[in-house]
Amino acid sequence: MPIIYVLANQKGGVGKTTTAINLGACLAESGQRVLLVDIDPQANATSSLGVDKREVTLSTYDLLVRELPLTHIVQPTAHPRLDLAPSSPALAGATVEMVSLPQREHRLRRALEKLNQGQNQGQNKQYDYVLVDCPPSLGILTVNGLVAAADGVIIPVQCEYLALEGLSQLARAIDLVRRALNPDLRLRGLVMTMYDARTTLARQVVEEARRYFPGRVFDTIIPRSVRLSEAPSYGESIVSYAPRSAGAVAYAALTRELLDGDGRAQMADTLTFEVRDDST
Repeated sequence: MPIIYVLANQKGGVGKTTTAINLGACLAESGQRVLLVDIDPQANATSSLGVDKREVTLSTYDLLVRELPLTHIVQPTAHPRLDLAPSSPALAGATVEMVSLPQREHRLRRALEKLNQGQNQGQNKQYDYVLVDCPPSLGILTVNGLVAAADGVIIPVQCEYLALEGLSQLARAIDLVRRALNPDLRLRGLVMTMYDARTTLARQVVEEARRYFPGRVFDTIIPRSVRLSEAPSYGESIVSYAPRSAGAVAYAALTRELLDGDGRAQMADTLTFEVRDDST
Protein backbone atom coordinates (compact mmCIF):
# COMPACT_ATOMS: atom_id res chain seq x y z
CA MET A 1 0.00 0.00 0.00
CA PRO A 2 1.32 3.49 -0.75
CA ILE A 3 2.25 5.84 2.06
CA ILE A 4 -0.12 8.82 1.89
CA TYR A 5 1.02 12.20 3.19
CA VAL A 6 -0.89 15.46 2.97
CA LEU A 7 0.94 18.79 2.90
CA ALA A 8 -1.15 21.47 4.55
CA ASN A 9 -0.93 24.94 6.04
CA GLN A 10 -3.71 27.52 5.96
CA LYS A 11 -1.11 30.28 5.60
CA GLY A 12 0.06 30.96 2.05
CA GLY A 13 3.63 31.56 0.98
CA VAL A 14 5.23 29.14 3.43
CA GLY A 15 6.77 26.78 0.87
CA LYS A 16 4.00 24.19 0.91
CA THR A 17 3.84 23.59 -2.83
CA THR A 18 7.62 23.94 -3.15
CA THR A 19 7.97 21.19 -0.57
CA ALA A 20 5.34 19.00 -2.26
CA ILE A 21 6.94 19.06 -5.71
CA ASN A 22 10.55 18.81 -4.56
CA LEU A 23 9.88 16.11 -2.00
CA GLY A 24 8.01 14.21 -4.69
CA ALA A 25 10.86 14.66 -7.17
CA CYS A 26 13.48 13.55 -4.64
CA LEU A 27 11.42 10.52 -3.64
CA ALA A 28 11.19 9.61 -7.33
CA GLU A 29 14.94 10.16 -7.68
CA SER A 30 15.48 7.68 -4.86
CA GLY A 31 13.55 5.03 -6.80
CA GLN A 32 10.14 5.46 -5.20
CA ARG A 33 7.05 5.61 -7.43
CA VAL A 34 5.21 8.77 -6.50
CA LEU A 35 1.82 10.30 -7.24
CA LEU A 36 1.38 14.01 -6.50
CA VAL A 37 -2.28 15.03 -6.15
CA ASP A 38 -2.89 18.77 -6.56
CA ILE A 39 -6.14 19.90 -4.88
CA ASP A 40 -5.23 23.59 -4.77
CA PRO A 41 -7.40 25.67 -7.18
CA GLN A 42 -4.34 27.84 -7.84
CA ALA A 43 -2.79 24.75 -9.43
CA ASN A 44 0.73 25.86 -8.55
CA ALA A 45 2.03 22.32 -8.15
CA THR A 46 0.60 21.53 -11.58
CA SER A 47 2.27 24.45 -13.35
CA SER A 48 5.49 23.96 -11.35
CA LEU A 49 5.83 20.53 -12.95
CA GLY A 50 5.48 21.95 -16.45
CA VAL A 51 1.76 21.35 -17.02
CA ASP A 52 -0.31 24.26 -18.35
CA LYS A 53 -3.28 24.42 -15.97
CA ARG A 54 -5.35 26.21 -18.62
CA GLU A 55 -5.07 23.23 -20.95
CA VAL A 56 -5.90 20.52 -18.41
CA THR A 57 -9.03 18.70 -19.61
CA LEU A 58 -9.53 16.39 -16.63
CA SER A 59 -8.40 17.48 -13.19
CA THR A 60 -8.96 16.92 -9.49
CA TYR A 61 -12.17 18.91 -9.96
CA ASP A 62 -13.52 15.92 -11.89
CA LEU A 63 -12.16 13.63 -9.20
CA LEU A 64 -13.88 15.41 -6.31
CA VAL A 65 -17.10 16.67 -7.91
CA ARG A 66 -17.79 14.12 -10.66
CA GLU A 67 -16.04 11.24 -8.85
CA LEU A 68 -13.98 10.23 -11.87
CA PRO A 69 -11.36 7.59 -10.99
CA LEU A 70 -7.87 8.88 -10.30
CA THR A 71 -6.52 6.77 -13.13
CA HIS A 72 -8.55 8.88 -15.60
CA ILE A 73 -6.80 12.12 -14.69
CA VAL A 74 -3.27 11.07 -13.73
CA GLN A 75 -0.53 12.00 -16.17
CA PRO A 76 3.24 11.53 -16.23
CA THR A 77 5.71 14.33 -15.59
CA ALA A 78 9.22 14.92 -16.87
CA HIS A 79 10.49 13.00 -13.83
CA PRO A 80 10.59 9.22 -14.20
CA ARG A 81 8.46 7.58 -11.47
CA LEU A 82 6.64 10.86 -10.63
CA ASP A 83 3.03 11.17 -11.80
CA LEU A 84 0.63 14.08 -11.34
CA ALA A 85 -3.10 14.37 -10.73
CA PRO A 86 -3.37 17.98 -11.95
CA SER A 87 -5.56 20.77 -10.66
CA SER A 88 -7.26 23.44 -12.74
CA PRO A 89 -9.02 26.77 -12.13
CA ALA A 90 -12.36 24.89 -12.27
CA LEU A 91 -11.56 23.54 -8.81
CA ALA A 92 -12.23 27.00 -7.35
CA GLY A 93 -15.96 26.36 -7.74
CA ALA A 94 -15.78 23.00 -6.02
CA THR A 95 -15.98 24.55 -2.56
CA VAL A 96 -19.51 25.69 -3.40
CA GLU A 97 -20.57 22.68 -5.47
CA MET A 98 -19.45 20.18 -2.84
CA VAL A 99 -21.62 21.65 -0.09
CA SER A 100 -24.66 19.67 -1.20
CA LEU A 101 -22.80 16.51 -2.23
CA PRO A 102 -23.04 13.35 -0.10
CA GLN A 103 -19.96 12.44 1.93
CA ARG A 104 -18.26 15.59 0.71
CA GLU A 105 -15.40 15.34 3.22
CA HIS A 106 -14.53 11.78 2.16
CA ARG A 107 -14.33 12.10 -1.62
CA LEU A 108 -10.56 12.18 -1.93
CA ARG A 109 -10.19 9.36 0.57
CA ARG A 110 -12.61 7.19 -1.40
CA ALA A 111 -10.72 7.93 -4.62
CA LEU A 112 -7.43 6.87 -3.03
CA GLU A 113 -9.02 3.75 -1.56
CA LYS A 114 -10.25 2.77 -5.04
CA LEU A 115 -6.76 3.39 -6.40
CA ASN A 116 -5.32 1.10 -3.72
CA GLN A 117 -7.87 -1.58 -4.48
CA GLY A 118 -6.90 -1.44 -8.14
CA GLN A 119 -3.22 -1.71 -7.18
CA ASN A 120 -3.92 -4.78 -5.08
CA GLN A 121 -5.73 -6.40 -8.00
CA GLY A 122 -2.96 -5.45 -10.44
CA GLN A 123 -5.25 -3.15 -12.42
CA ASN A 124 -3.60 0.20 -11.66
CA LYS A 125 -0.07 1.54 -11.68
CA GLN A 126 1.72 0.86 -8.40
CA TYR A 127 2.77 3.79 -6.17
CA ASP A 128 4.99 3.84 -3.11
CA TYR A 129 4.01 7.36 -2.04
CA VAL A 130 1.03 9.63 -2.58
CA LEU A 131 1.56 13.32 -1.74
CA VAL A 132 -1.45 15.66 -1.60
CA ASP A 133 -0.88 19.39 -1.99
CA CYS A 134 -3.70 21.30 -0.26
CA PRO A 135 -4.81 24.92 -0.76
CA PRO A 136 -3.74 27.59 1.77
CA SER A 137 -7.03 27.48 3.67
CA LEU A 138 -9.00 25.30 6.06
CA GLY A 139 -11.98 24.82 3.74
CA ILE A 140 -13.58 21.68 2.33
CA LEU A 141 -10.67 20.90 0.00
CA THR A 142 -8.12 20.86 2.82
CA VAL A 143 -10.54 18.86 4.97
CA ASN A 144 -10.69 16.30 2.14
CA GLY A 145 -6.91 16.14 2.27
CA LEU A 146 -6.83 15.67 6.03
CA VAL A 147 -9.46 12.93 5.91
CA ALA A 148 -7.41 11.17 3.21
CA ALA A 149 -4.14 11.46 5.16
CA ALA A 150 -3.66 7.78 5.93
CA ASP A 151 -0.09 8.25 7.15
CA GLY A 152 0.02 11.81 8.40
CA VAL A 153 0.23 15.52 7.73
CA ILE A 154 3.43 17.32 6.79
CA ILE A 155 3.29 21.02 7.65
CA PRO A 156 5.77 23.39 5.99
CA VAL A 157 6.42 26.37 8.27
CA GLN A 158 8.12 29.55 7.14
CA CYS A 159 10.81 30.70 9.56
CA GLU A 160 8.97 33.88 10.50
CA TYR A 161 6.98 34.84 13.58
CA LEU A 162 3.56 35.11 11.90
CA ALA A 163 3.90 31.58 10.56
CA LEU A 164 4.11 30.30 14.13
CA GLU A 165 0.93 32.13 15.12
CA GLY A 166 -1.13 30.20 12.58
CA LEU A 167 0.13 26.83 13.77
CA SER A 168 -2.20 26.74 16.77
CA GLN A 169 -5.22 27.23 14.49
CA LEU A 170 -4.04 24.48 12.18
CA ALA A 171 -3.39 22.17 15.14
CA ARG A 172 -6.98 22.72 16.32
CA ALA A 173 -8.30 21.95 12.84
CA ILE A 174 -6.28 18.73 12.72
CA ASP A 175 -7.63 17.75 16.14
CA LEU A 176 -11.23 18.40 15.02
CA VAL A 177 -10.77 16.29 11.89
CA ARG A 178 -9.18 13.53 13.96
CA ARG A 179 -12.11 13.44 16.39
CA ALA A 180 -14.91 13.75 13.83
CA LEU A 181 -13.70 12.29 10.54
CA ASN A 182 -10.32 10.55 10.64
CA PRO A 183 -9.32 9.02 13.99
CA ASP A 184 -6.01 7.83 12.49
CA LEU A 185 -4.89 11.34 11.53
CA ARG A 186 -1.48 12.27 12.94
CA LEU A 187 1.16 14.91 12.51
CA ARG A 188 4.06 13.42 10.56
CA GLY A 189 6.22 16.48 11.06
CA LEU A 190 6.92 20.17 10.57
CA VAL A 191 9.32 21.25 7.83
CA MET A 192 10.99 24.59 8.58
CA THR A 193 11.35 26.51 5.31
CA MET A 194 12.88 29.75 3.98
CA TYR A 195 15.49 29.71 6.71
CA ASP A 196 17.97 32.58 6.73
CA ALA A 197 20.88 31.71 9.01
CA ARG A 198 21.92 35.37 9.15
CA THR A 199 18.87 36.37 11.20
CA THR A 200 18.27 35.78 14.88
CA LEU A 201 14.52 35.60 14.26
CA ALA A 202 14.83 32.55 12.00
CA ARG A 203 16.79 30.68 14.66
CA GLN A 204 14.27 31.65 17.32
CA VAL A 205 11.34 30.45 15.21
CA VAL A 206 12.97 27.05 14.75
CA GLU A 207 13.63 26.82 18.50
CA GLU A 208 10.01 27.76 19.31
CA ALA A 209 8.64 25.21 16.86
CA ARG A 210 10.77 22.47 18.40
CA ARG A 211 9.71 23.53 21.89
CA TYR A 212 5.98 23.42 21.13
CA PHE A 213 6.17 20.32 18.90
CA PRO A 214 8.89 18.19 20.52
CA GLY A 215 10.05 15.36 18.30
CA ARG A 216 7.75 16.53 15.49
CA VAL A 217 10.07 18.93 13.65
CA PHE A 218 12.27 17.48 10.93
CA ASP A 219 15.98 17.94 11.55
CA THR A 220 16.45 19.14 7.96
CA ILE A 221 15.84 22.87 7.49
CA ILE A 222 15.12 24.26 4.03
CA PRO A 223 17.13 27.45 3.36
CA ARG A 224 15.86 30.55 1.65
CA SER A 225 16.95 29.96 -1.92
CA VAL A 226 16.91 31.88 -5.18
CA ARG A 227 17.14 28.63 -7.13
CA LEU A 228 14.07 27.21 -5.37
CA SER A 229 12.13 30.34 -6.30
CA GLU A 230 13.27 30.22 -9.93
CA ALA A 231 12.60 26.55 -10.68
CA PRO A 232 8.75 26.75 -10.93
CA SER A 233 8.96 29.47 -13.58
CA TYR A 234 10.72 26.91 -15.79
CA GLY A 235 8.20 24.18 -14.96
CA GLU A 236 10.86 22.16 -13.16
CA SER A 237 11.63 20.82 -9.73
CA ILE A 238 14.87 21.78 -8.05
CA VAL A 239 16.17 18.27 -8.85
CA SER A 240 16.18 18.96 -12.58
CA TYR A 241 16.69 22.73 -12.49
CA ALA A 242 19.63 23.05 -10.09
CA PRO A 243 20.54 19.66 -8.60
CA ARG A 244 23.75 20.96 -7.03
CA SER A 245 22.17 23.99 -5.35
CA ALA A 246 21.74 24.34 -1.60
CA GLY A 247 17.96 23.96 -2.02
CA ALA A 248 18.31 20.65 -3.85
CA VAL A 249 20.72 19.33 -1.23
CA ALA A 250 18.30 20.35 1.55
CA TYR A 251 15.33 18.58 -0.05
CA ALA A 252 17.45 15.50 -0.68
CA ALA A 253 18.35 15.50 3.02
CA LEU A 254 14.67 15.92 3.97
CA THR A 255 13.80 13.00 1.72
CA ARG A 256 16.47 10.82 3.31
CA GLU A 257 15.08 11.72 6.72
CA LEU A 258 11.54 10.87 5.63
CA LEU A 259 12.55 7.57 4.05
CA ASP A 260 14.51 6.62 7.14
CA GLY A 261 11.51 7.37 9.37
CA ASP A 262 9.27 5.32 7.07
CA GLY A 263 11.53 2.31 7.29
CA ARG A 264 12.93 2.72 3.79
CA ALA A 265 16.45 3.78 4.71
CA GLN A 266 17.98 1.65 1.95
CA MET A 267 16.40 3.94 -0.64
CA ALA A 268 17.79 7.05 1.06
CA ASP A 269 21.35 6.07 0.20
CA THR A 270 20.72 6.80 -3.48
CA LEU A 271 20.31 10.55 -2.86
CA THR A 272 23.83 11.93 -2.92
CA PHE A 273 23.52 15.54 -4.07
CA GLU A 274 26.39 17.80 -3.05
CA VAL A 275 26.48 21.59 -3.13
CA ARG A 276 28.50 22.70 -6.15
CA ASP A 277 26.51 25.80 -7.02
CA ASP A 278 27.71 29.03 -5.45
CA SER A 279 24.33 30.69 -5.92
CA THR A 280 21.62 29.67 -3.48
